[in-house]
Amino acid sequence: MAGAAFRKPGVEIVPLSKETLQDRVYSHLTELILDGSIVPGEMVTVQSLADAFGVSPMPVREALHRLTAANALTVVSGRSIGIPALSRGRLADLRNVRFEVEAIAAGWAAQKRSDADLTILSRDLDSLERANGADDRKAYLRANYTFHFAIYRAAGSETLLKIIKDLWLQISPYFNMLHDSGNYSTANKHHRQMFAALCDRDEESVRAAVRGDIDAAYAVLVGLLK
Repeated sequence: MAGAAFRKPGVEIVPLSKETLQDRVYSHLTELILDGSIVPGEMVTVQSLADAFGVSPMPVREALHRLTAANALTVVSGRSIGIPALSRGRLADLRNVRFEVEAIAAGWAAQKRSDADLTILSRDLDSLERANGADDRKAYLRANYTFHFAIYRAAGSETLLKIIKDLWLQISPYFNMLHDSGNYSTANKHHRQMFAALCDRDEESVRAAVRGDIDAAYAVLVGLLK
């Protein structure tokens, strides 16, 4: 066996953890970005994140390096990082790719979803409605993230899910900017359509609802960019 080659007298081989500290920090940072907790224009420091996570700065730096390479974060000044500036060209590119990829995932989800998936989505839809009614931006963005990704997970493709997560890392912080436009109410209309289509296993309708949601957000954001 291959493992036998590493067995030597007096040497104990300890199995490596499947998840390193850097991975856990990266996962936490990813969640903060995806649910809108890091706002465009806001700067955070390596030390503040290390303090918040209760770790040394090293795993934070390593996780930030991965996120800057993915265009999810950028160095603002010195040791501060923030959300990268969004140009019209980059916004259009993200819209075009999301328009295709997320619609594919939603269509697959319509065929593969379970009753348990619908229960989760119904709960998330209620959270979206409550957050919008209470004008609670943070709660809305968190529920928006969980609702969409419950759909994309139901598609049953880890590869597709990773692609969508990488796209959302680049665009989701800007969903903060949609609040004052009334887009959250418009988005909830699309969310209800998505849910109804998933209940009916209607691939075309759920794809249309996802694309309508993406386009509505794009129309607002492109108008806000200078």
